[in-house]
Amino acid sequence: MFCRLHRSVLRQAQLLRGVSRSTALPRRACATFRTHEECLELHYGGTQMHFNFVWLRDHCLSAASYNSKTNQRNLDTGSIDLTIRPESTRVEEDHLVITWPGGHMSKYSLSWLAENSFERKYQKTEQPRILWNSDIYRNANITSSKWDTFMSCDDEKKKFLQNYLLYGIAFVDDVPATVEATEAVTQRVSLIRETTYGRMWCFTSDYSRGDTAYSQLALDRHTDTSYFQEPCGIQVFHCLKHEGTGGRTLLVDGFYAAEKLRQRSPESFELLAQVPIKHEYIENTDRHQNHITGIGPVLNVYPWNNEMYLIRYNNYDRSVLNTIPHDVVQRWYAAHRELTTELRRPENELWVKLTPGKVVFIDNWRVLHGRESFTGSRQLCGCYLTRDDVLSAARCFGLQA
Repeated sequence: MFCRLHRSVLRQAQLLRGVSRSTALPRRACATFRTHEECLELHYGGTQMHFNFVWLRDHCLSAASYNSKTNQRNLDTGSIDLTIRPESTRVEEDHLVITWPGGHMSKYSLSWLAENSFERKYQKTEQPRILWNSDIYRNANITSSKWDTFMSCDDEKKKFLQNYLLYGIAFVDDVPATVEATEAVTQRVSLIRETTYGRMWCFTSDYSRGDTAYSQLALDRHTDTSYFQEPCGIQVFHCLKHEGTGGRTLLVDGFYAAEKLRQRSPESFELLAQVPIKHEYIENTDRHQNHITGIGPVLNVYPWNNEMYLIRYNNYDRSVLNTIPHDVVQRWYAAHRELTTELRRPENELWVKLTPGKVVFIDNWRVLHGRESFTGSRQLCGCYLTRDDVLSAARCFGLQA
């Protein structure tokens, strides 16, 4: 809907009357511009773009308007005249130069304008990803990082982050089988996000918490903390010991399954992306009392380019379905069933045996995890990491995230 509205707005903009100036620029600039009633139309690099005048004034990078040392805006947006129009507009050496009423001058790089235009933005992927099923992932022959190198070499950390961004999972091998070493390797990546489960958690099948994970039962594919308003970004697991059978970890690329659904049944995809539902965690034990709720759609997409950025899928913690009108409920269940079918296709399942020394990092906004049942004594430790800090670390290496 958003994109259809945008296309309509563009068509209307192209038909606007009252054009005050149309200027052909020197051939070397490869750009032309035209001013309309409320916007400037720029043709540059083969793309037609539109920039609202208030937007242009708000994004002025002059010293008076923007602090280049802190990368923060100085200008008070609330003081901009909403009917502002340029006094003059010209292009000089690949820059758009605007003089505003009162004499203030703004200078914008043409490439910067192109990079930040809506017309480019809605065609661009925010985060490049390689969507996978089991065969795709295994055929990619992705190597795990090694503990010693990972902890001391930034190039190895960059490679790890690149794999994590592309596939939503990454591994570090040869980690000492202790909680302390697991904490150290996670802090090499990001900050630990403390939750009701603590900072670093270490558990067995003793039902010490009101969660099925604290058992020997199999767990179907799911994302964690769907009952948080902002689900935890990264899930970390390290099996410290297992004296028994079973217990393999299941990984499923939720975005791969959801994109298959979008291709086969776009109406179902759209319904799951539009309807907010509630997830809930209720715990009432001798030592822990919690009642946490989070509300959001199963599939979350950016409105300007329809790129998926979050899947919230947990049938264990989904609460009463009372946020959907009665005449939509049946269609929602049908759409949810279609997504579940995709997620449960055997070819989409990546099974991994976590052994002492192997630590897995999982993008909890993308990759679902589960577990087969097991016997014997099994001790697992791990934590959640803050998503923002992982992405920040990647960007500091020049990676797109």
